[in-house]
Amino acid sequence: MNGDCWKMIGRALLVSLAFCTTANAQNASSPDSAHQDAASSGRTYKARPTQLRRSTLLQPYHPADEADFNSGFLPESSYPMPSILMAPYFGKGGRPASKRQTTLLPPSFDNWLEQDGVFGDPMGWRSYLQDHGVSMGGRYFEDTSANATGGRARAGRYADEFAFNVDIDFKKMTGLSLGMIHFMMTDRRGAGLGNALPVVNSPQEIYGAGEYSHLTQLSWEMVWNKYVDTEVGEINTENDFEQSSTYWGGNLYCQFQNNGLCGMPQSIAMNSGYGFYPSAYPGAWVKFYPAGNDHYLIQFGAYSVDPRITERRRAWNLGLGGATGMFLPFQLGWHQGGKDDYSGPLQTNVKIGGYWDTTEVHDVYSQLKSYGVPAQLAQNVQSPKVRGRFGGWFQFDRMLERDENDPRRSTAFFGSFTWGDPRTAVAPYLMTLGLVRKGTFPGRPDDTISLGGKIIWINPKLSHWVRGMQNSGYKDLYRPGTESALELNYGYRPARWLLIRPGFQYYWRPGATSRYKDVLLFDMEAGITF
Repeated sequence: MNGDCWKMIGRALLVSLAFCTTANAQNASSPDSAHQDAASSGRTYKARPTQLRRSTLLQPYHPADEADFNSGFLPESSYPMPSILMAPYFGKGGRPASKRQTTLLPPSFDNWLEQDGVFGDPMGWRSYLQDHGVSMGGRYFEDTSANATGGRARAGRYADEFAFNVDIDFKKMTGLSLGMIHFMMTDRRGAGLGNALPVVNSPQEIYGAGEYSHLTQLSWEMVWNKYVDTEVGEINTENDFEQSSTYWGGNLYCQFQNNGLCGMPQSIAMNSGYGFYPSAYPGAWVKFYPAGNDHYLIQFGAYSVDPRITERRRAWNLGLGGATGMFLPFQLGWHQGGKDDYSGPLQTNVKIGGYWDTTEVHDVYSQLKSYGVPAQLAQNVQSPKVRGRFGGWFQFDRMLERDENDPRRSTAFFGSFTWGDPRTAVAPYLMTLGLVRKGTFPGRPDDTISLGGKIIWINPKLSHWVRGMQNSGYKDLYRPGTESALELNYGYRPARWLLIRPGFQYYWRPGATSRYKDVLLFDMEAGITF
């Protein structure tokens, strides 16, 4: 057994210990304070605690007759993340909200299962810190995938990620409206299945960007008034542009393991300098709310483009040392819905956006080697440089229904279309669709069943070039076209802080060519919120 195997076994043992670690009961920290102007306008306070992108968190249900219910120490997040934590439900006649825990251990096993994290809030210290402006969080997440049929070879892979975040809320700490400081780091390990198959979009959404520790965020966010929010620092684009909407307090796209679905529509990162999780890029954004509420949104951003950001030596890099240009996105948004997904109008969101990337890159013919074209043949193709890339996207999602007899159970749908610069984009078109049901069976209101798919189109210029070479006698070349994938999974939540999500994925034309047979793979995700 080699060293990597021992490392994976050691990490698995550490996770197992978490289940045996003593924890405490449900905590009940006080709600986040809101900026006075934003609160008076009825708009939700937008300066969000960092929380853990792609963590296991969904937010608590707040019934109308439980105005004093306290959601605990893990506040709402809109970061791209697959979600574990579902809300406890306190309807009419239900048990009252728990008080802050004052002991080290939970009073019962049921209390341990119902608390927000496996370690809970020992002696109330965690909620005490949050009340005074310091919030901390963490989680473990793993993706395991193995193909049963198809692809280049049979293979199985395991990858995991640990994450930790700290937020400082100056309003709580000092009484002054000075915004929030966000810090987050992640540590990834393991191996990916995508290159072994191979496929265009990885079946493991947390693999990639370097299997080591990363600075993921170090920024300052400020709500200036009910019309304007800003953030500046080491951030990534994935959180605020072409991002998933938030349903039940968590990321809708990341109810899937396939990386073509989870996080954001992946082609935008393939075609431009779009900054993706878990790396951090120097950047800033500004959001305008013309009506003083969240119904309408106009936002702009500016981010450094650094093609070497995933190198180990740059994982904690600060500054513009590796910058080759700027990624300049904009987005328009429309939203309707209630104060949460358990009451009021059914949530609906529409987003339209685009970008300009100032980087100088070679045109799309420089990507021929990615599709099996021999180097000696590809090097004869002219691939001039192009200054500037552009693209855009359209996103729609809606809660289709909410059960009348149990508001914890509902169904949401999403769809997206992304396009890129035909001169340079290796995959200029991507479409995604997904359907998520929360509340699968009687007695399982927090379990989910999710069905989703994606289709990605490789640039037709590459396809036409390969076809021409085939017609010239190069019969061992395979013409790139489309890659499609479908995923079905079941999210089982035996505890609020624990997710076990088995599923399967099917790829048509893996790698976007007919070189290998279609792929059927089985996968397992598991996550623990600390």
